[in-house]
Amino acid sequence: MKFTNRLLSIVITSVLLSSCGTSVVYMKDAAKLPQEVLNKANNPSEPHAMPGDLIQIIVSSRNPEAAKPYNKSTYINSISTTSTSSSQDLQCYLVDNNGEIEFPVIGKLQIKGLSKAEIKELVLSKLYPNHLSERPSVEVRFKNFQVTLLGEVKSPGTITVSNERINILEAIASAGDLTINGEREKVRLVRTSADGVRTIHTINLNDPQLTLSPYYNLQQNDVVYVEPNGSKKRSSWSIPPALSLIMSSVGFLVSLATLGLTLFK
Repeated sequence: MKFTNRLLSIVITSVLLSSCGTSVVYMKDAAKLPQEVLNKANNPSEPHAMPGDLIQIIVSSRNPEAAKPYNKSTYINSISTTSTSSSQDLQCYLVDNNGEIEFPVIGKLQIKGLSKAEIKELVLSKLYPNHLSERPSVEVRFKNFQVTLLGEVKSPGTITVSNERINILEAIASAGDLTINGEREKVRLVRTSADGVRTIHTINLNDPQLTLSPYYNLQQNDVVYVEPNGSKKRSSWSIPPALSLIMSSVGFLVSLATLGLTLFK
């Protein structure tokens, strides 16, 4: 009996020590990659407008009065003086299902699939020289650039990216890292194109060439799902109720038998 207790103590201690020493290495041996390989890493891609996006467009000029009619906040305030929204919020345009926005004075603009630079050039071409005698300044920003992380991460949810650039490691860090039960070699990425086509890709966080992957840099509205690893799936297996009842009954009978043998020895 003493030997059994001692053996059990050794096993429990070994498990606890091994779990405390568990460490996770991303991009193992990446430091061994030659510099010429690392130089081929993909640069972050520019976001492209798609239905449902919120695009902020601000037109400015050396003559502020001339640019006023082409800013959405000015246009709305000229119609209603009861608006309580901030000026910055009123500068945002919602891209409709057709990929269009309603721009003050000019009317509908088709911007689906366009980058910030392309939207800027489109607005400039409509304003100058047809409406403004001098070339204005146009600022374009994506206000709803966000990615969502689900599954085996410590803080699942949606992350808003103010600078419009984020890679897979930065996104995972923002979610508090993966749990110890996360499957690091099969992270799923769900991506939606400007045409509404969804694709699913697999990312291996242990791959030393992760930064070379075309999916290392995330795009707006990407969804990252971390599957549970094998040990988590096995631990989540549940015993059927009927079998559980039988096992409990057998355990109870064994306990009674052991007690009876002890008392009548």
